Amino acid sequence: MLVVDPFDVLPELAALRTAARDEDWSATQGFFAGLGSPDDVSFAAGLLAGVERTEAYLERAAKALPADPLPRTLVAERYIRIGWRLRGGGRARNVSREQFKDFHEWLRKAEQLLIEVCAEQPAFTPAWTARLLTARGLELGQSEARRRYDRLAEHHRPYFRAQSQLLQQLCPKWGGSWEAAHGFAQECASAAPEGSDAGILIAEAHIEHWLDLDGAEATEYLRDVKVRNELRQAAQISVLHPDHRPRRHHIGGHSAFALAFSLGGHLGDAARHFTALGDTASESFWQYLPDWKSRFATYRTAALATV
Repeated sequence: MLVVDPFDVLPELAALRTAARDEDWSATQGFFAGLGSPDDVSFAAGLLAGVERTEAYLERAAKALPADPLPRTLVAERYIRIGWRLRGGGRARNVSREQFKDFHEWLRKAEQLLIEVCAEQPAFTPAWTARLLTARGLELGQSEARRRYDRLAEHHRPYFRAQSQLLQQLCPKWGGSWEAAHGFAQECASAAPEGSDAGILIAEAHIEHWLDLDGAEATEYLRDVKVRNELRQAAQISVLHPDHRPRRHHIGGHSAFALAFSLGGHLGDAARHFTALGDTASESFWQYLPDWKSRFATYRTAALATV
């Protein structure tokens, strides 16, 4: 059975889900206190945002601890998730006026909290990462998104979740260009030490580019030898590198590479990523496919048959 819930895929995060479901702020706070980096905090904040009906206990914590940036950032992440859910994942032309209204109301609530946090504690980089999501959803533009990313970089080396969020902003569907998106992904991968997660951005950019195409053009895009070679190189310097240490993003990374190689017909390349995944997967990009779990199983069987 395919395991896709990140709390089950990464069992060390189960305590956070339990704390959230129990509305136990003390346990939640203790979990975040034990994390080792802003990337871990931001990653966990994004997961917590997906646990339903948690906004009330997070709001209470934010009210009780007005000087602490964490509860307000977690509330904002939850508001952002509610807003995006109401908007839906379709293109703007398929989103109703009422959906946009509700979406923007929730994002403005989140933005106000995050403005306060960033003004009071500008070095709290998980808040700047969350503001990349609100910048995109509120359509504040490329320059403002870059400004927020650069403010984060003033205080901490940009980490994967922030890079991935800016990459989305740089895609044409959010006012960017493919030159900017691919250029940013390559820039991040080149600047990072080998074995880091940054190479995953190259796979993400190619999947987004494929999604923007139609018919035969889409089919041929990921079959292109140049694209295949870029994906191979990106995998070798990231999730397949000997120095890579599986942590927060490796399931998403292997899932992205497995998808890109499978769609391009490069099943031998996909096999190494399916092997690494086993019975786990991230749905973040696979969900672009109709009935994606069945497609995942079909591609996995075909890829592993090449080994």
